Amino acid sequence: MTPDLIVRGLRVVTGGAVRPASVHIQGGTIVDVAGHDEVPEGCPVVDAQGAVVMPGLVDAHVHINEPGRTEWEGFETATRAAAAGGVTSLVDMPLNSIPPTTTVAHLEEKARAAEGRCFVDVGFWGGAVPGNAAELVPLLEAGALGFKCFMVDSGVAEFGHVAEPDLRAALEVLAGTGAPLLVHAELPGPIDAARAALAGLDPRTYAAYLRSRPREAEDQAIALLASLCQAPSTRRARAHVVHLSSATALGILRQARDGGAALSAETTPHYLHFAAEEIPDGATPFKCAPPIRERENREELWAALQGGLIDLVVSDHSPCTPELKRLEAGDFDAAWGGISSLQLGLSIVWTDARRRGIPIERLAGWLCRGPARLAGLHRKGEIQRGFDADLVIWDPEATFRVEPPLIQHRHKVTPYAGETLHGVVQATYLRGEKVHERGGFATEARGRWLKREG
Repeated sequence: MTPDLIVRGLRVVTGGAVRPASVHIQGGTIVDVAGHDEVPEGCPVVDAQGAVVMPGLVDAHVHINEPGRTEWEGFETATRAAAAGGVTSLVDMPLNSIPPTTTVAHLEEKARAAEGRCFVDVGFWGGAVPGNAAELVPLLEAGALGFKCFMVDSGVAEFGHVAEPDLRAALEVLAGTGAPLLVHAELPGPIDAARAALAGLDPRTYAAYLRSRPREAEDQAIALLASLCQAPSTRRARAHVVHLSSATALGILRQARDGGAALSAETTPHYLHFAAEEIPDGATPFKCAPPIRERENREELWAALQGGLIDLVVSDHSPCTPELKRLEAGDFDAAWGGISSLQLGLSIVWTDARRRGIPIERLAGWLCRGPARLAGLHRKGEIQRGFDADLVIWDPEATFRVEPPLIQHRHKVTPYAGETLHGVVQATYLRGEKVHERGGFATEARGRWLKREG
């Protein structure tokens, strides 16, 4: 049968390599990856020429905040930003929305809020909080892809943080299900001690904020998680460290894996791009937790990413209203901690990867295939037969300046403002349908709810 559409180019990322190829699409699915010139007569063709054709990005760490805090972000604005950045699938975090996604009823409420408003496909992580272990399997059965928990105060009262008994209970429930438990790995003890020692320091200084979230908080939390992952009752559970910032935790992670623990980790564009020494005092758009650490730490994260110890890169897009960033006061203590970058991830990572001589095909593993595997999205993240025809066409040589008119997030506050980045997204396709091209969007929101398979 003649394909509905063929997307071809001289630089198609498929099978772990970049080569000339034609991607044959039928009914929203890739039915063949053939030679560049293998195009049936009469078939519609999109010719990317020298631009890169890559799988649509999968961003498995996004805070959309709807319902309940839609003034911070929302499904329509977030998924437009995703499409503009080449992201074709994202997974929404269970907190910052009201209610949080900690019960089946709350998951269904979240899905109703998203219906008909998403320009890309959207899945949902459930929440693991104190006392809701009995809700986890029903949430999986209702379509949640896995679960997120905090080992430290989450910043919102309606999403409590877990202690060791809660963490163990969640891992025991999930053992054997294949669903991951995503863990914000910081312990409150080292943070409380650091903050007490900093009393009286100017809250506008980034150095003080950095000292208030010490590496020890991450390292000790990851060590605790690693030990639980190797205990007999929880050994069959999958655990995942979100937004890893402390390079000194890498040895703990490596040792746990060598011991057979099913423990993975992600990092973010802001930990790979920025360095603490370069952040001005009062620049609260840079505030996130864990914090952006020193230049040497950044290079160690890059080495771990290239070596396969860090599995994937996701945005941790965590926006809020500009007022909550305390931009005028420049007060790091009072400002909301979160960085907006959903639209920019591909360009940020490529900008820094190309400086290091890293080839384009590595990006597809970190930004597409890795996040899809974490979330159990078996039809996403690769240009292969049988996968959804989710594609991004982008120019790796072109540059752009991050300016407010380009940004599709609800709010334009981002620490990347004014930066020049390499990698311009030309077009984004969701199941073979164009959803974004050069700043324009499809008139119909075609995104679907990505439910847990099986």
